[in-house]
Amino acid sequence: MSSIGLYVHFPWCVKKCPYCDFNSHSINGKIPEDEYVSCLVNDLCEEASNFDGNVNSIFLGGGTPSLFSAQSIGKILSSAKTLLTLSDDIEITLEANPGTLDVANISGFREKGVNRLSLGVQSFKDRSLAALGRAHNEQDVKSAISAIKSAGFRNINFDLMHGLPQQDWKSAKDDLEEAISHEPTHISWYQLTIEPNTLFSQNPPSLPSEEILVEIYERGIELLAKAGFFRYEISAFSRQGKESQHNLNYWQFGDYIGIGAGAHGKYTYKGNIYRTTKTRSPKDYLISPNKKTKEVSDSDKPIEYLMNSLRLVSGSRLHDFEERTGCSKEVINTFLEKAYAHDFIDSKERLVPTTRGLRFVDEVLLLLD
Repeated sequence: MSSIGLYVHFPWCVKKCPYCDFNSHSINGKIPEDEYVSCLVNDLCEEASNFDGNVNSIFLGGGTPSLFSAQSIGKILSSAKTLLTLSDDIEITLEANPGTLDVANISGFREKGVNRLSLGVQSFKDRSLAALGRAHNEQDVKSAISAIKSAGFRNINFDLMHGLPQQDWKSAKDDLEEAISHEPTHISWYQLTIEPNTLFSQNPPSLPSEEILVEIYERGIELLAKAGFFRYEISAFSRQGKESQHNLNYWQFGDYIGIGAGAHGKYTYKGNIYRTTKTRSPKDYLISPNKKTKEVSDSDKPIEYLMNSLRLVSGSRLHDFEERTGCSKEVINTFLEKAYAHDFIDSKERLVPTTRGLRFVDEVLLLLD
C-alpha cells in the first residue's frame, strides 16, 4: 500500500503580503470558522474514496491556519482519522504566523495531534519585515518561538527569506545565525522572487544585485552546513531525520489529497495520473468546492516529474521516473544527454542534479522539449 499526503488549505490572513501569490485573503470581518470546517470535512468525505494508501503526512497550510481554534483543528484531524488510514508515525504540520499565537492555542494544537509547527518568520529584522509588508515584528517572532517551545513542540520549522530589499551578506548572515540560535529542526531558506499578480509586481522593491544574491546564496549554504543543517532540497535544510515528509512526497511525485479553497490534489488510478483543483474563492467554497479533475497527459508527465524531483539534492533513479509516471525512460534520453552536457546532472544514468543544476533548475527544465 502506497503512502499519500493530505493538504488542508486555510485561505485567510490578517493581511495579504505584497510578495505572496498563494490563495490568501485578508480578513474582512469575522472568519466563518465553523462553516468552513464543516465544508472541509465534507470535502474530505468526497475525496477519501479516491485514495486507499496510508497517509504519512498532513499539512495544514495557508493563509494562516493558526487563526483557527484548536477545537476546529481537532475536528479536521478527527475526521481524517475516521475517513483515512493514518500512519502510526504520521507527521502533522501546522503553519503559523508570529503575532497570531498564544500559549493556550498552541498547546491546544498539540493536544489535538499537531506534532510539527512551521513558523513564518521570514526575517528577524524589523526593517526587513516592514519592507516585506509583514504584520509582525522581531519581538513577535521571539515571543512566538518561546510560546511554541513552552507548548512542548520539538519539531519546528522556520520559513526564512533572503535576497530582501537592501539586504547584504551581513544582514542575511544575522538572520541565519539568529534562526539557528533558536534551535529549530528545519529551516526553509528561500529567495524572495517577484511573482506576477502580486503587489510587488505592480510596484517592485529595489532588490540586491546578482553579485550580492550569489554571495548570500553560497555563503548561506555553507553557514547552514557548518551549523549541522543537512540540505536535502533547493531551499530546505534540516537536522538529520527531520526532513519534511509532506514536502518530500510532493518532490518525489507522490499522491496527495487537497481540500479547502484553492487546494490542489493528485492521484493515480489504473496507471493514469489526475490533478484536482477546488474553487479559489472562500465565499464560493462555502457553497461548493466546485472540484475540477484533469488527467495529466503523457506528454506532460516528464516535465511534471522533473520539476519536482530535480529540486532534491539526492535526485531520483530512472526506475523511479518510470514507476511514478508510467513512461519509459527512453522518452527523456535527449534531455539526459543535454542536461549532462550542460553539467546540470551528474550522470546520464540517473536524475541527480549537480551543484550547478540545483542553482539553475529552471534552466535545466528548459532542456526538455
